[in-house]
Amino acid sequence: MARAPKASGDAVHHPLFARFYARMSVAADHRAGVAAHREELLAGLSGEVVEIGAGNGLNFARYPAAVSRVLAVEPERTLREAAHGAAARAGVAVEVVPGTAEALPAGDGEFDAAVASLVLCTVRDLPRSLAEIRRVLRPGGELRFFEHGLAPTPGAARVQRIVDATVWPRLFGGCHTARDTLAAIGAAGFDLGVYRRLRVPEGGVPLPSSPCVIGVARRPAGG
Repeated sequence: MARAPKASGDAVHHPLFARFYARMSVAADHRAGVAAHREELLAGLSGEVVEIGAGNGLNFARYPAAVSRVLAVEPERTLREAAHGAAARAGVAVEVVPGTAEALPAGDGEFDAAVASLVLCTVRDLPRSLAEIRRVLRPGGELRFFEHGLAPTPGAARVQRIVDATVWPRLFGGCHTARDTLAAIGAAGFDLGVYRRLRVPEGGVPLPSSPCVIGVARRPAGG
């Protein structure tokens, strides 16, 4: 079984952002409704799962009991340390490892499902990352995604592109708000299933990162 080369444990290093994210993500779970979206994202999963960019491990406690193993890949050292603590408290077996989405430390067809949660906006090479996810999924395996995405209106999309080209990635750990996640998933050879667009947070003043999409795609059973 082929296995991708292991990436450096510190392939991504954003310690200031990581500390900010660790606080902000907990607040967003409770105040912006993100916790409910995590529950929706993970509902019904079973078998072996790889989580891409696990961050500080806020998904771990929400994996269903039918999940036998989670390989949680996180390249940023500060977030990875927090994820180890979350893994110890999880109700399922979670192994936290260094690595990047572009070179997942896993074998071909090793997993029944992959989870990408607010991470595809930050990867350095989106097509390569999605190709890696497809590689480690068994034929017919699911990609569950909850991601920032391109705004549905031209004006808002224009604002996203402006902030992406200037300050946003520097302030928010490499996040790019204007990526067309759905189109990229389709272009990577996945069959797109049920999905819905949403805004996070649902009320208040919209941010460039507010347009999101949550759904499922599958690696085709024949390839």
